[in-house]
Amino acid sequence: MSNHVNSTVPIYRGRFAPSPTGPLHFGSLVSALASYLDAKQQQGSWVIRIEDVDGTRCNARFAEQIIDTLSSYELHSDETIRVQSLHHHLYEQQLSVLKKQRIVFPCNCTRQSLAKYNGSHPNKCQSNIEKPHSWRLQTSPAIYEYKDSIQGHLVFSDDLKSNCPVLKRKDGFFSYQLAVVVDDHLQNISHLVRGADLIETTAQQLHLYHLFGWTAPSVCHIPLITNNHGDKISKQNHAKPIKNKHLPTLLRALHYLKIDLNSPTSITEALALAIEAWDPNKLQGIKNLPLEEQDLHFI
Repeated sequence: MSNHVNSTVPIYRGRFAPSPTGPLHFGSLVSALASYLDAKQQQGSWVIRIEDVDGTRCNARFAEQIIDTLSSYELHSDETIRVQSLHHHLYEQQLSVLKKQRIVFPCNCTRQSLAKYNGSHPNKCQSNIEKPHSWRLQTSPAIYEYKDSIQGHLVFSDDLKSNCPVLKRKDGFFSYQLAVVVDDHLQNISHLVRGADLIETTAQQLHLYHLFGWTAPSVCHIPLITNNHGDKISKQNHAKPIKNKHLPTLLRALHYLKIDLNSPTSITEALALAIEAWDPNKLQGIKNLPLEEQDLHFI
């Protein structure tokens, strides 16, 4: 079974969806800019969504800081900002759809019991629903493929065969995989421009779109900004918060998107010029971009 993603969508709607587990860092600014520039160059809408579905790691204070920082760089949502934690009932509804299809199952397995599989869950297990349990999606032989305008033709032939991903955790919180698909569908998101680290999640998301009978958005993956160890610049790696409303920081972020501007005098001017200059073809085939020496203070 091979599934091709339909990327012919007449109306452009893009989004940036940060998780509020810390303030906005340099790598996230690069991602926000890429999605924003792609939307605006195509006269599309660009919205912000706060992905705080993980109630154990996310903090409303960080959500406010992220929104303030984006606003200081004049990256404003074209619509009211959606907050995932207010929509658990919608994720529950879609989980119920999968339960009726009998393609999810309850799981009592612990991390220790799955250690021999490196955290994956390769088989449907026999679990007691009366005890704390997660809900997992069954494995599938489906093969998905699509044309990523930056990373090229991607084929996911084995991604769904050996792991049953969690859709709802034992603690009652829903997984990113389920929530992101439901939200992107309900918000009519047509195009995703996101980091290359999310390529590994793509097959599971495309599979959920297929199971729900929804059309998946067009997806492309920009290179990751990495440190001198090759690790992604991220909150998990203790990336520093960026300054608010700081033109030099904006210009350095644009540099990693292959946009080098000739001395703009304001953020407004820089964004206007960057929208014209944005060309994802310049990033083709690149998955990682090492942070240059002059930018090491960002980590």
